[in-house]
Amino acid sequence: MSGSVVIIGAGLAGLQAAESLRAGGFSGSITLVGDEPTGPYHRPPLSKAWLAGEMDAGQLAMRGPDVLTKKQIDLTTHTRVTAIDRAAQTVALADGTQLPYTGLVLATGSRPRLLSLPGAQAQGVLALRTQDDANNVAAGLARCAELNRPLVVIGGGFIGLEVAATARKKGIAVTVLEAAPRLLGRVLAPALSDWFADLHRNHGAELVLNAQISQLAADADGWVSGVQLADGTQVPAGLVLVGIGALANDELAADAGIACDRGILVDACGRTSDPAVFAAGDCAVRKLADGTPLRLESVQNATEQGKSAAAALLGQERPFTATAWFWSDQYDKKLQMAGLSTGADQCVLRGDMAASGFSMVHFKAGKLVAVDSINAVKDHLQARKLLDAGLSPTPEQAADASFDLATLLQHGKAV
Repeated sequence: MSGSVVIIGAGLAGLQAAESLRAGGFSGSITLVGDEPTGPYHRPPLSKAWLAGEMDAGQLAMRGPDVLTKKQIDLTTHTRVTAIDRAAQTVALADGTQLPYTGLVLATGSRPRLLSLPGAQAQGVLALRTQDDANNVAAGLARCAELNRPLVVIGGGFIGLEVAATARKKGIAVTVLEAAPRLLGRVLAPALSDWFADLHRNHGAELVLNAQISQLAADADGWVSGVQLADGTQVPAGLVLVGIGALANDELAADAGIACDRGILVDACGRTSDPAVFAAGDCAVRKLADGTPLRLESVQNATEQGKSAAAALLGQERPFTATAWFWSDQYDKKLQMAGLSTGADQCVLRGDMAASGFSMVHFKAGKLVAVDSINAVKDHLQARKLLDAGLSPTPEQAADASFDLATLLQHGKAV
């Protein structure tokens, strides 16, 4: 198959779409356009190993220029796309260049939600999404260590807690301010939220739940110096990390008249409302059978949607319907999540929360819907297989740590 494919976004989803096109026999031109200075790189380490200085740029990079050249994938970096002309099937770049396409993949990702409070524009108020962001946070942490100033994290989600853990490992004082009554409340059961709160407190982090922030303060040099809560409490800060969620980068699509709903609407194969345009990764929203919009931010989602979009461009059907999975590393603990526990009506503990590894197993109407595991890789891998196969243990089986979940896979049903 020939033609010209333009991929907007040089992250994992965009790279996967490009490589899958080549692997699928596409012989036309592929242009990968990214707005960052570097080529594709791994984002998960940014809040952990990269921020801690435990890996170099070579380890962070996904593909070197030579690999892309060998695959005849043209990479354009530090370039902003300004518009999509669907009628002419061209993409306009900021320098005036027009790129023609027969197929277009939008892998534009997401951006951090900004803090809209007085003082939020002070120096040292940062978010973390890109490599440049991580470098700025690392410099801010070094400043905190030098001046013996604390890090304040606004938002008790994954990014904020991972940065908090990295800072504590460096010996930097940390305060986490979370507006909700518990950490990770939108994704974890209460018992596991409490477990994570204890984990961070036991490592010396201070947690303020139900925190209502009124403003941020700055010193004479314009650098953030503290966070003021609504009750008048002053929380000192040498650096503020804002982790209050992310927004899909769907403006290009919306301006071009492509259907969006807090992200670019796609089917299970990555098709948008325009038959020549596809979307994948953090920017894409898939409607579930009940009409609920689902936008996932994960390595798995970016990889699989990139593959599906490439297959659709090649005229093939490769719907991405596999069980969603995620992970987060904090201190020496690895959380691995399989499935989505939203709407679950029963949760059972598998193992001992005081031991080295355990899992929280979630059911809805007696059917397995998700498993959240802490340092329990076997449970996680078996859960993914069970969920993909539509198999479910009983709550009693799940709660029995001696029961081998693989038995269900062998028999193809609960036993």
